[in-house]
Amino acid sequence: MAKIAKRVSKSREGIDVNKAYGLGEAIELLKARSSVKFDETIEVAMNLGVDPRHADQMVRGVVNLPNGTGRTVRVAVFARDAKADEARAAGADVVGAEDLVDIVQKGQIDFDRCIATPDMMPLVGRLGKVLGPRGMMPNPKVGTVTTDVAAAVKASKGGAVEFRVEKAGIIHAGVGKVSFDVKALEENVRAFADAVNKAKPAGAKGVYVKKVSVTSTMGPGLKVDLGTLAAS
Repeated sequence: MAKIAKRVSKSREGIDVNKAYGLGEAIELLKARSSVKFDETIEVAMNLGVDPRHADQMVRGVVNLPNGTGRTVRVAVFARDAKADEARAAGADVVGAEDLVDIVQKGQIDFDRCIATPDMMPLVGRLGKVLGPRGMMPNPKVGTVTTDVAAAVKASKGGAVEFRVEKAGIIHAGVGKVSFDVKALEENVRAFADAVNKAKPAGAKGVYVKKVSVTSTMGPGLKVDLGTLAAS
């Protein structure tokens, strides 16, 4: 434990926890302080002025990050016949219908994202208790219930990130890796923030985006100056 505490202490050297850093500066600080042997994920968290307990204040959507996420995403598709063939051709890792439902019901979930054609939803609906808590239930609002399965698979593989506000009014997501250059990470963070802004619900009152911070898997959390989130 002492070794971990020492690493954490070192990663926080020179960090002002009360300062709101420019986005580029914050990312540079996180990259400079990465000292682990794996490629850490850069994450963004946004504190929103909404109460998701009210339906008209729910914030949910999907964004295609311009530079991808840096992680390998395994995609499952519930489809039959020609649509199943399209999914496989597009690079889906798991494709099926009733057989895939049986596999998931047994708790064998060897994928990260789930897509379904509309005709499969009566079957997939049985999996709500399994996929729902994992945030993997297909939903037309985020493009995972669609007849264009090829496009959905390619988007998922290429950097599509779903977001949904939590009970405390916070949205967070991985937006790249420490190994990405600063510009690529800035573009990804701005794309994510822009998507969240565009998803502002009708019921949101007052200040919508209260605070934004960025962090790495093992690094410190840094507040971001909201004025630097706009595309330059």
